[in-house]
Amino acid sequence: MNKIWYVTGASQGFGLALVQQLLAKGYRVAATSRSAASLPKADGLLALEVDLTKPASIRKSIEQTVATFGGLDVVVNNAGYGMEGTVEELEEEKLRAIFEINVFATIHVTQFALPYLRAQRSGHIINMASVAGFAGAPGWSVYSATKSAVIAFSEVLALDVRELGIKVTVVGPSGFRTGFLTKGSLVTTESKIADYQAVKKTQSQYAAMDGQQEGDPEKAADLFIELGEMPEPPLHLWLGANAVDRAGAKIDALARELTTWKTLSVAADYASAEGAMPTAGK
Repeated sequence: MNKIWYVTGASQGFGLALVQQLLAKGYRVAATSRSAASLPKADGLLALEVDLTKPASIRKSIEQTVATFGGLDVVVNNAGYGMEGTVEELEEEKLRAIFEINVFATIHVTQFALPYLRAQRSGHIINMASVAGFAGAPGWSVYSATKSAVIAFSEVLALDVRELGIKVTVVGPSGFRTGFLTKGSLVTTESKIADYQAVKKTQSQYAAMDGQQEGDPEKAADLFIELGEMPEPPLHLWLGANAVDRAGAKIDALARELTTWKTLSVAADYASAEGAMPTAGK
């Protein structure tokens, strides 16, 4: 229980559940929020008011964590929010804003934490993505794009830091009862373009799902703590039965598509050595 955790987006939902359980188990935790007053008050907690759109604010929070606790072991990039609607109807400002939080904040937190983890040749970075970043649904194109970016970032990051003893896990949850579908956690636009019937249907389905999701955030928090203690954690963790089903269906579909179109795909390569076209300079 000596590991030091740094958790973004800790004032509500899953982040809050994780921080509370960490503190109950005796961990030292640095928790971030836009307002420090919204964070719980407890021994072992460093409440940090951080603007995740500003790299300088993120850097300062990492420095404060190390200065206060003497180190850093597990970094959880949890902060983020959803965006629902057709891409035609989403404003430019909102498009850029979600990438700032869901993608760039994740990258900046990682960037500023890595020097400490690299120096000690240990640590674990856990990035919150979504099954939507791998297997999306109608009306979630931009949100899915941000979470797909987090997945790809995490996969290559894991390759980069493996020799340094640093672990990376990207978590792809399905629906959890965290308030994600409520105002403040979800930017949405009611579809006004009649052609997008599939989007309208999906919006109605998700609205009816609020508070009825299968995922339990308390159980998820327990799993995150278990992840943080694993000597060899997984790179990908699909969280929730629905996430496993959706990811599995996508993998099967990709495998079928790869096989079906293999002949066309490999036709783009140069011919074999026997009949190869001359290359430049030969």
